[in-house]
Amino acid sequence: MKQIHSSLKVLLVSDLKSSKKFYEEQLGCEVTDWWVIRDGFSGLALKLLQAVSSDDVRPNKPSKGASTSFDLYCYVENWNALDELYQEFTEKDVSVVVEPWVDEANGPWKEFVIEDPDGYHLAFGGTDGH
Repeated sequence: MKQIHSSLKVLLVSDLKSSKKFYEEQLGCEVTDWWVIRDGFSGLALKLLQAVSSDDVRPNKPSKGASTSFDLYCYVENWNALDELYQEFTEKDVSVVVEPWVDEANGPWKEFVIEDPDGYHLAFGGTDGH
């Protein structure tokens, strides 16, 4: 029996209004007072909370040996979906911190990473679905 239906990543943000605007207008999310979602609660799902101070906003640091951090990882169905997301985001001037690349040794796996206004890194990736 499935007990957990979905989960939300909680992010403290420095400016709740501008963060909601970014996720709605640039990432195409449904934004309410309670959540930020795209493709349902099993897709990209966040809860944004206003931080008391901008010092409280703390994106993850890169892991050992990595040059880029991840705060949220979104898996995609295939590379066509990944390429469409990348095109959509770049057309809306979303900051890309890692351009799409293919890791031949793992999958092969393709991914890219974007950055939100508070410096949180959202990665999108997956196999080609074949």
